[in-house]
Amino acid sequence: MAPELSIGAVARQTGVKVPTIRYYEEIGLMRPPIRSEGNRRRYGVEDVNRLSFIRHARELGFEIEAVRTLLTLQDRPERSCHEIDALTRDHLAAVDHKIARLTALRKELQRMLDCCTGGRVAECRVIESISKTPQRRSRVSPLTRP
Repeated sequence: MAPELSIGAVARQTGVKVPTIRYYEEIGLMRPPIRSEGNRRRYGVEDVNRLSFIRHARELGFEIEAVRTLLTLQDRPERSCHEIDALTRDHLAAVDHKIARLTALRKELQRMLDCCTGGRVAECRVIESISKTPQRRSRVSPLTRP
């Protein structure tokens, strides 16, 4: 079946914006599309499936290079999935680290609010907490990177 979808139709079908599709083509995640006689991009079912895969991987938080690796491995179905498992394990560890940092951030913000007496800005504990540099605090803030 010949590619028959325009870039706009592919964007609507996959939920990926046209500039993003062009970007993915530019960086090589998407193969260059077939062009019509009028030089318009034309896409087929395989292109839509690949773009949907990329979108979903990005929604899961995989970085562009990880998506590139996943696509490369997907194109070689006879290979072991060990590399995919390792990539996913590394991504999960990064997600766990982010969750820990966000949890610490939430606790710090809650502590700041709990100290607030609802008075004037001049006595505001939130402003005071934000104004202090990490070196002057008794403990390291989760807002700063280690």
